[in-house]
Amino acid sequence: MRKLSMLVAGAAVIALAAPRAAQAQEKDIVETAVAAGSFKTLAKLLTDAGLIETLKGPGPFTVFAPTDEAFAKVPAATLAALGKDKAALKNVLLYHVVGGKVMAADALKMNGKSAKTAEGDDVKIMVMGDKVMVNQANVVKTDIVAKNGVIHVIDAVILPPAKK
Repeated sequence: MRKLSMLVAGAAVIALAAPRAAQAQEKDIVETAVAAGSFKTLAKLLTDAGLIETLKGPGPFTVFAPTDEAFAKVPAATLAALGKDKAALKNVLLYHVVGGKVMAADALKMNGKSAKTAEGDDVKIMVMGDKVMVNQANVVKTDIVAKNGVIHVIDAVILPPAKK
């Protein structure tokens, strides 16, 4: 009888948790990032660059999302310059987006390989021990699933290569 009551209690916990997981997937990438609360700067810059509707689209997208702390490391003059140059801002932000849904397990298989970004240049995926890096940024949280893709949190803003 005790085993049966434990099984029923366990099933109830699973049943209560299941709707929350489904709700997380009802939000798009933008809604998911805003709800997280640590991407205020990213959300503002996406708005400034006119990319909100793009990332609310069907996707799927993989977004390497810098936190507010990551943006705080960027010199104020650089952010101000990007604020004045919408095309450059858009390129920097699109450099954080890869087409398709690349989950952490997929990224591990890409060790040392590159992925084409929505900006047009490649980012390099590297695995060093238990750390995954995208260019020079550490991936600090993975697989935040949205209905139109996935977010991986990074600790730095990555910049596309300078154009010649």
